[in-house]
Amino acid sequence: MSASKIEPGSFNTPVGTFPASCTTPKEAINALAIAEATLSKLNDALSASNTSDISSLFLEEGSFWRDHLCLSWDFRTAKGRDAISSLLSEVPNEKLAQVKISLDASSPFRAPQVTAIDAFGDVTGIQFFITVTTAIGSGRGVIRLAESEGNWSIYTLYTVLQELTGHEERINTRRPFGAVHGARTGRSNWQDRRDESLNLAGDRQPTVLIVGAGQSGLTIAARLRMLGVDCLVIDKETRVGDNWRRRYHQLVLHDPVWFDHMPYVSFPETWPVFTPKDKLAEFFEAYVKLLELDVWTSTNIEGVRWSEEKKEWTVEVVRDVDGRGEKRVLRPRHVIQATGHSGEKNLPNFEGLEGFKGRICHSSEFDGATEVGQGKGAKKKAVVVGSCNSAHDIAQDYYEKGYDVTMVQRSSTCVISSSAIVDIGLKGLYEENGPPVHDADLFLYSIPAEQFKAQQVKITGLQNQHDKEFLAGLANAGFKVDMGPDNAGLLMKYWQRGGGYTIEVGAGRLIADGKIKVKQGQEIAEILASGIRFGDGSELEADELVFATGYKNMHTQTRRIFGDEVADRVDSVWGLNAEGEMRTIWQKTGHPGFWFMGGNLALCRYYSLLLALQIVGVEEGLNHLS
Repeated sequence: MSASKIEPGSFNTPVGTFPASCTTPKEAINALAIAEATLSKLNDALSASNTSDISSLFLEEGSFWRDHLCLSWDFRTAKGRDAISSLLSEVPNEKLAQVKISLDASSPFRAPQVTAIDAFGDVTGIQFFITVTTAIGSGRGVIRLAESEGNWSIYTLYTVLQELTGHEERINTRRPFGAVHGARTGRSNWQDRRDESLNLAGDRQPTVLIVGAGQSGLTIAARLRMLGVDCLVIDKETRVGDNWRRRYHQLVLHDPVWFDHMPYVSFPETWPVFTPKDKLAEFFEAYVKLLELDVWTSTNIEGVRWSEEKKEWTVEVVRDVDGRGEKRVLRPRHVIQATGHSGEKNLPNFEGLEGFKGRICHSSEFDGATEVGQGKGAKKKAVVVGSCNSAHDIAQDYYEKGYDVTMVQRSSTCVISSSAIVDIGLKGLYEENGPPVHDADLFLYSIPAEQFKAQQVKITGLQNQHDKEFLAGLANAGFKVDMGPDNAGLLMKYWQRGGGYTIEVGAGRLIADGKIKVKQGQEIAEILASGIRFGDGSELEADELVFATGYKNMHTQTRRIFGDEVADRVDSVWGLNAEGEMRTIWQKTGHPGFWFMGGNLALCRYYSLLLALQIVGVEEGLNHLS
């Protein structure tokens, strides 16, 4: 079923259970004192490297330590005392003893507070932000405490590395000076230096080659640059942002601006809540200039080789320079595939495709409907195969241009209105006048996957109640709706599958009102010259046919760009592992010096720093905190 479908080889994360709510009256709880006492005990146990004393501070059942790079160079989530002890036992004692956790009460949002630790008010506990010091750097985190039999224990602990000692980000007090005062010969100005950097003057070789200049490539390039790592971004498009400019004409981001900020340069206060595709493309182009990122457009890879002996790549590229092809050989130590979390277009090989007489394309190639649908006589017929975000946007575009539109929905779709996401799903966290985005991110990723899924079950229920009338209209129109895996909604579908959902911004209402028709539940048997024949023998006429059938795994792009030798060594991408962490992306892939970067703007903003830190760690010879 579509609701429970997950990425092959991944795990369907179970729905977590919450601890009991505290019985002590809220007004009698001194959150600060309890937080300080807990941290004192935790730091004493850490300094002694006593894993049993550390784990005893956690709830006996249903507790979690989620760690991103502080304890090891991995993304880990340990559930329960035994698993937490096992995770800590993997850290050398002398290194574990150097982990120190301090209270961060620098703002009301971060300070210890009595609050709903299940995000809904059913379970009252204590929450506070922390800072973390390790043998190699520093980080941040969040702790939630629950009361059990009159005692306060750790329910969830999140630690995340955010800085390597000696390799701090070149921002704020560490920003470049920008000028060298005083007379000296041979000075070059800023533009001279930018030209030299962009063109890899003097046969300079970048440490990192990033393939793809979308949000994933640009965010990791920005992070690496601020950490002092030499990197080059290449893209086959003519201009930065063309991967968005070329998409269908009416495309607007379905996530609100507060969720989408990029590292170092947030969207301005004048930015619209929902970003049009061309405006986002312009921002990307400006982002490259503002952050002085080295990006080569109109550049194609012609050959790739990895040297086990030298631990470096040889990448042959051809770059268009003033209308001529310039061949360059690059020898980076790291290659990042930043072509998006999706792979090649998924276009099923239906019988008769080549015989269709009208316009036929995949949604990635659809550049917008024309006005020809508004002519005299019978309307032209457009059929959109698929029922998720792209399919809805394309169907709405066709309808607005005067076509008779039918959407072919073969399974079911998780549907949530944009207003339900903004007013319920992201409310209090990503909103106007909400907490700073880096605090909101830390709060969000501090939640272990099982507990996040349990929260999403509740959130999805509220969202569906908000959308009740609209969802009933879809059902009456024959459009089949699901509530995501285990009724956990859109975000868990995205994490576990990468698709199967749509955010309602207009087309769903047209379906509910009967203005866009639905053909539901039938598999396509054959493409005819002027339409589609289905498995039950029914037929559907079409003058234009768009397959909004999604994309294959990101791994398929690896095989196409980098060849079988690389593709056969890297692990499958996306979906959750047994601990509830994302598989392969933003971390070790199985091939030395090869990394994946992808996801929506919010994921790229957060995980780009973690990937950049890992690359710095490799360059500095750091391994498992050694």
